[in-house]
Amino acid sequence: MNAMNRQDNLEPIVDPTVNQDTERSQGVLRRVDAARSLALLDEPKALTTRELEDRRVIHRNDSVREQADAFRELRTRLLAAGGERNFVTLVAPVSHGCGGSFVARNLAAAFAFDDTKTALLIDCDVLHPSQHTALRVDTASGGLMDYLEDSSLDVSRILYRTGVPRLRLIPSGRQRETTGESFSSFRMRAMIDSVRSRYPDRYLILDSPSVLGSPDARILSELADMVVLVAGYGLVTPEKIEAALASFPSEKVAGVVFNNLP
Repeated sequence: MNAMNRQDNLEPIVDPTVNQDTERSQGVLRRVDAARSLALLDEPKALTTRELEDRRVIHRNDSVREQADAFRELRTRLLAAGGERNFVTLVAPVSHGCGGSFVARNLAAAFAFDDTKTALLIDCDVLHPSQHTALRVDTASGGLMDYLEDSSLDVSRILYRTGVPRLRLIPSGRQRETTGESFSSFRMRAMIDSVRSRYPDRYLILDSPSVLGSPDARILSELADMVVLVAGYGLVTPEKIEAALASFPSEKVAGVVFNNLP
C-alpha cells in the first residue's frame, strides 16, 4: 500500500501587536518543531504490501484489486446510508466461521484508505478474539474487557496502532465467559460515545460474536447505527440468515455480505 505518514501543517502565528524579540521567536519555532515531531510520531511505519497480505488486509495493489474494490463499494454504500455524520457499524457473522472478523478488519481498512477519514476497529468477539493476532499487535496494556472492568483504566491505554495508516485497534482483552452485562453497561456506551465524538472523521467498526451463537450481537447492535450481516457461502442456510436478520431492528440492517464466494 502506498501510504504516507500524516503530518499537520503547523506554522507559527505572528501577532504584529506583540513585541517580537529574538528569544521569543526562537521559543515559538522550537514549539512548532516539537509539534511537528509529535505529528510525525502519530503513525508508525506503514506495513508493506507483503505484510498486509500476511495479515489478510486489503491494499491498493493489483493482486487484491477485486477484494479491495468490494470493500470500497461496501464503504461507499454505508457512507451513503449514514449521511454526513460519522457512525458505528456492527459487523455480525451469522455463525462462527463465516468470516465476520475478516470482513470487519477489511471494512475498517477501506475506511482508512480515505485520507480524510480514520477508522477504529473494536474486537467485541471475546470468546474468539482474533484481530490482535491477525494484525500482530502487542496488547500489553489490555483491551476492551480490561477497560470495562477497571474504572481507573483510560481508553487511550487500549488504543493500538496497527501499521495501517489511520487505522487503530481496540482488542478484546482478557477472555470472559459472559459479556452481555459488560456490553450493556454505561461504561461501554460512554466509551463508544467518547471515541466516536472525539474525532468527527473517525468511523467505528465493531467486530461482533456470531448472531446465532450468542446474545451479544443483539446487545451490541444497540450501540451501532448500522448492522452488516456476514454469511459464509455454503455454511449457512437461508433460514439461518433470516433468523439472524430477525435479531436486529430492520431499520439498522444495511445488508448481507456473502463471504468466500466461489
